[in-house]
Amino acid sequence: MALARRTRLLSLVARLLLAPRRTLTVRGPNEPLPVVRIPRALQRRQEERQSGQRSPPRPVLVRPGSLLISARRPELNQPARLTLGPWELAPLASRGWKNRRAHGDHFSIERAQHEAPALRNLSPKGSFTDLGLERRVLSALQEAAPEVVRPTTVQSSTIPPLLRGRHILCAAETGSGKTLGYLLPLLQRLLGQPSLDPCRIPAPRGLVLVPSRELAEQVRAVAQPLGSSLGLQVRELGGGHGMRRIRLQLSKHPPADILVATPGALWKALKTQLISLEQLSFLVLDEADTLLDESFLELVDYILEGSHIAEGPADLKDPFNPKAQLVLVGATFPEGVGQLLSKVASLDSLTTVTSDKLHCIMPHVRQTFMRLKGTEKVTGLVPILKQRDRAYRTGPAGSVLVFCNCSSTVNWLGYILDDHKIQHLRLQGQMPASMRAGIFQSFQKGSRDILLCTDIASRGLDSTQVELVINYDFPLTLQDYIHRAGRVGRVGSEVPGTVVSFVTHPWDVSLVQKIELAARRRRSLPGLGPQ
Repeated sequence: MALARRTRLLSLVARLLLAPRRTLTVRGPNEPLPVVRIPRALQRRQEERQSGQRSPPRPVLVRPGSLLISARRPELNQPARLTLGPWELAPLASRGWKNRRAHGDHFSIERAQHEAPALRNLSPKGSFTDLGLERRVLSALQEAAPEVVRPTTVQSSTIPPLLRGRHILCAAETGSGKTLGYLLPLLQRLLGQPSLDPCRIPAPRGLVLVPSRELAEQVRAVAQPLGSSLGLQVRELGGGHGMRRIRLQLSKHPPADILVATPGALWKALKTQLISLEQLSFLVLDEADTLLDESFLELVDYILEGSHIAEGPADLKDPFNPKAQLVLVGATFPEGVGQLLSKVASLDSLTTVTSDKLHCIMPHVRQTFMRLKGTEKVTGLVPILKQRDRAYRTGPAGSVLVFCNCSSTVNWLGYILDDHKIQHLRLQGQMPASMRAGIFQSFQKGSRDILLCTDIASRGLDSTQVELVINYDFPLTLQDYIHRAGRVGRVGSEVPGTVVSFVTHPWDVSLVQKIELAARRRRSLPGLGPQ
């Protein structure tokens, strides 16, 4: 064994000695020397160090005309007439924002137009009469909302298929008139049906399901004047007050023809057999992207199973065996729609209506992003609100919404504003129902021009008087950003809208970069469902 090992070792040494050696030495005078190339930037930096002075900054080329993106560093501006291609490298102003040295940087997405997209490309001769609405419904609309003269793009696309009995999924930008888009066909549908024998318990013929009590109040306030003109009763069923309040709301006479309810309150009423859905002819899921979220999905699933959803338009023709027509409405495309509808109706009977600006940055709203430290947010917010407070006291001015991600931040920030003598209102989900009642209505009426709130105020609530939205805490998802930004620049707003966002955390920067890239390429925001 020892002899074999010694033989192997000798053969290995012989191979190493006989192997050709690689050397970098020049073997002849005619062979070229090896070249080591130094980058020009490194050469310039070395020359600056040796000379002790820096070269003057290179001039920035400023292009004439309006801007789409205006940044603190002018070289990152993008002219409005320039659109980046899908494969073109985008010089993002927020590219280095995850570095702590980026604090204090900012950029803005400028307004590309002055009016809401829902009002563009409309014929001046277009009217609600052309959509197939009856004269009684048009008279009620003129009496309840005389300022509504022409249908928006979304209403023109939604009302005709609803009148034909189709199930509708309408996904369109906030403030585009979706509420009237489903209320008018709902009223016309109920007017064309005979009244059935009254049930032992209330049995509404129309149901509008909304995710919050504030939105239920708003939808009821829009539907009630229309229903009163047509002899239809509109009631509201909100949660947070216990079963005694639910019984009191459902015991009112005459019973409701149209019920606007939150999922929790309606689920309790169905479980205790205080209400029946046997005569339901029209079912609306308003803010469907929120209602189909995990927090509401089980309740909504139970309500849909208790409703008799029509398979198609033919099932709606028998007035004595009512089946429900289904409408889903939202500002973003809700996930899980196909799985949910497959349980109650045929997917072939669903008509999808989407707007051109779905999931896009609103082109008529200026949106500013500021990279700040967490300790700098209060000092950045207070001067803005003080300036707005002075403007409000001296004359008419638009209102301000300040969004926070949690209820505790709303309360804590409210105490700071109290110390600075800034008058405001607060709205957050952990408030008792008795405190929440009427807060947003007071804000809409102008009792205060500043509202601190969580995302509870970002879903569907009408805010035509709001001029400025401040994201004190940057939203956690792109869907939440779309809903918050949709509180300004709505149809009917008289003031131009502006959104200011404080960007603090690395995960905030990741969302901002997606928003900036979508704006520079004029594309929809990524990951929000099909178009």
